[in-house]
Amino acid sequence: MSSGPHTTTGPLPIGQFVKLVQSTVKQDPLFQHQALRGEVSQWKIHNGNIYFKLRDNDGQLDCVIWRNARLTVDPSIKEGTEAVVIGSLDLWPKRGNLQLVVQRIEPVRTLGALEEAKRALIESLKQEGALDRPRMALPGMPKHVAIVTGTESAALSDMKRLISNRWPGLRTTVIGVLVQGDRAVNELVRGLAVTRALSRTDVADRLGLPPVDAVIVGRGGGSVEDLWAFNLEPVARAILASPVPIISAVGHEQDVLVSDLVADARASTPSNAVEILIPDRHSVMMMLDDADMRMGEAVMRRFGELRQRLMLLTTQLKHAPGKGVFRAKEQLTGLANRMNRSAEHSISMQQQRLARLEATLAASHPHRVLERGYTMVQNDDGDVLTTLASLQQGQTVNLQFADGRAAADVHTIEPKEEDK
Repeated sequence: MSSGPHTTTGPLPIGQFVKLVQSTVKQDPLFQHQALRGEVSQWKIHNGNIYFKLRDNDGQLDCVIWRNARLTVDPSIKEGTEAVVIGSLDLWPKRGNLQLVVQRIEPVRTLGALEEAKRALIESLKQEGALDRPRMALPGMPKHVAIVTGTESAALSDMKRLISNRWPGLRTTVIGVLVQGDRAVNELVRGLAVTRALSRTDVADRLGLPPVDAVIVGRGGGSVEDLWAFNLEPVARAILASPVPIISAVGHEQDVLVSDLVADARASTPSNAVEILIPDRHSVMMMLDDADMRMGEAVMRRFGELRQRLMLLTTQLKHAPGKGVFRAKEQLTGLANRMNRSAEHSISMQQQRLARLEATLAASHPHRVLERGYTMVQNDDGDVLTTLASLQQGQTVNLQFADGRAAADVHTIEPKEEDK
């Protein structure tokens, strides 16, 4: 049985090894027809072939355009041009050179200008201290989370599913916006303005909701152009103006967006933002049980230590000479008082902590909302219906009240006047 591409007891000839590497590179689809972006360097033409390096701050790669490729090269490409190339890796065994054989090359014009604007914005924010400011801490147990993203996106569906799994009944408000295109910037700014309003206690009280205490803003992955709204100054300023912590959650790994730099926390994807922000209810309940057990063990251990000390002093008192009796009694009385105070304080602190956690758990339960006169509408699959758009005429829905359930048929759907 072979354990790899080559088995031998002696040294492998270098030529054979290099050819083996060449074969591996050519057969791996990861290295074939790959799109890369970087700056053109050392551009030169020799014997009809074009040789250059494609580089960025983290690395560089030798590239070649063979003369027989009949590839039309934009004449504006020169030293320093930001370009996108499509090519396949190859290795020249005679010299051991790894290079990219280019099948297509295009200059990045508009995108290059946008990159310059992005760098200028980052530098400006850095100069004014916006990037070095103290970040707001995420709430340990959020009561109301606002999500600013596309309403029909797969990212939103994933977030809803994760929230339901991690903390059923958690209050969330989705603020639907466009996340790409010419209108995306204004839409994102509008959505973040809504979250600022919902974080105000007076506004939240009028709506019968807890104030928003954390915000997730983002979208799934896409091209650099699709994500560009998150690199623009109005969105950055809207994030900086938030009175509650914001997580920038854009599904990308290849670059850092301006929204990532100014937000209070960055997530690699929208789903990752949910995992960062929202604790797992089951884990919290296990933590409470563990805390209760450790509290009881700590109190009993402390009582045992003090009881042993008390018994020791009692023994010493019995055998103490007359002149030491008074001092021993004082020590005995003081120790007993400290033991009682310590025990009472420890129990009180743990009871207060448990009460706070239990209150937080109770406040987030959906039945507390139902007890205030609200009704939860669900379809046959158990999904909560929050908008008229979720209903269809003739549909049967389930109504959840604080004291039970009822079924109803939808006969009339009347949107608000301003929505007509």
